[in-house]
Parts: sequence; C-alpha cells; structure tokens
Amino acid sequence: MDTIVDKAIFDADAYISGGMHGLIVENHGDVPFLKPAEIGHETTTALAVIADRLRSALGAPFGINVLANAALPALAVAKASGAAFVRVNQWANAYVANEGIVEGEAARALRYRVAIGAGDISVFADAHVKHGAHAIVADRPIAELVRDVEFFDADAVIATGQRTGDAATFEEIDTIGAATALPVLVGSGVTRDNVAAILSRIDGVIVASSLKRDGVWWNPVDPERVGAFVAAAKEGADW
Repeated sequence: MDTIVDKAIFDADAYISGGMHGLIVENHGDVPFLKPAEIGHETTTALAVIADRLRSALGAPFGINVLANAALPALAVAKASGAAFVRVNQWANAYVANEGIVEGEAARALRYRVAIGAGDISVFADAHVKHGAHAIVADRPIAELVRDVEFFDADAVIATGQRTGDAATFEEIDTIGAATALPVLVGSGVTRDNVAAILSRIDGVIVASSLKRDGVWWNPVDPERVGAFVAAAKEGADW
C-alpha cells in the first residue's frame, strides 16, 4: 500500500501543482474490471485509504470512481475519505459494456446515500458512456438518455467518446448540453489541442491520458504536460 500511495500522491501533486482544480481517485489499474457485485472489500478499503492520504497530503477537492459502475462502494469511500462527489458511468438505463450487461445504479445508490448520511456528496453521471454498446436503448435518442440521468437526480452529466482517450464529438457534446440544465463535463479524449474549444461549449473536463508521460494512461503524470494543458485551457474558459 505504501508504494501505491506514494505513486498516487506523486500524480495528484503533479495535477494540483500544475493548476488542475480537483482530482478523481479510481481503481483504473484493476483491469479487467469487475461488475459491482463482484468487487471485493479489499478494493473499497484500499481506495478509502488512498483517498484519505491524498486529502491529508494535498487538501484539494476530489471525487471517487469505483470501476466498474460500483456506485455504492464509491459512496462509501467518499463518505469515509471526505470526497465531494462520485462518478458513476451508468447511472440510468443499461448497456452492454466490456464487463457484460451493466445496469443503472441510481435507485440503489440514492437510497444508500441517504442511509449513510452522505447527502452532501454529489453524483457525476455519464450519459451514453464509453466502452460499450448502447443497442439496448438504441430506439431512444441521446437527449432522452441525458434527461433520464437528470430525472434520476444526478448533479452533473459527463460526455465521453468510445473509449479512454477518445474524444466525444462536438455534435454529441452539444446534444447533451442542450438536453439538460445540469453542468456538463467531457470525460475522455481531452487534450491541450482541443480543450479550449471544448470548454467554450461546456462547464468542465475530466482528463488523465493526455497528461501522462508519452500520453499513455498507465504512465506517471508528466508535470510539463499538465502545465501546457492548463495554459491551453485558460484560453477557452473564464477562470
């Protein structure tokens, strides 16, 4: 755990020192991902320890994402570690993901959030999320899927491309933004070259791959890439 925590703190410090506004702590190294019911307690507890250490070391706002689509464990980790939000990739409806059929977690997660006194923890929910096929709901347009996410009490909507590192199209970003009054973020494929244009359309971005050494998601964060990204982002946002 000490080695894992040290790596997490290095990456987190590189992000925050470079000008990023916050962090997401997630088990992205646990590939291939398990479905929510199959995730062991060791994953949840390890994430809670890491998140708490990051909070103590940096004091930056952060959220939790437990892969794949484990909203209840994410809320538990967030409550224990002082996180501000959780990310849930399939909040409403269902789709066929790399892990198999993944169903929306909203009904169980909202009740669990009340049960553990975590009403102050926000839910950032993906719409038409990456890494899967949406044939189950193919008869319903993306705008309707976004409205479902909002109707099921998410606090923000995330647009993604087809996979990690793949950008959402401007058409899809605009469709999602027009369908909801919630804040909209883009959660994949954001780079220094497209961030200004993306931020001119929506409220924020979630980025990792393009800020890693050589642009490879499993590598350590490259502080120079973070600095260049933040400089480019400021051209497209008022902050």
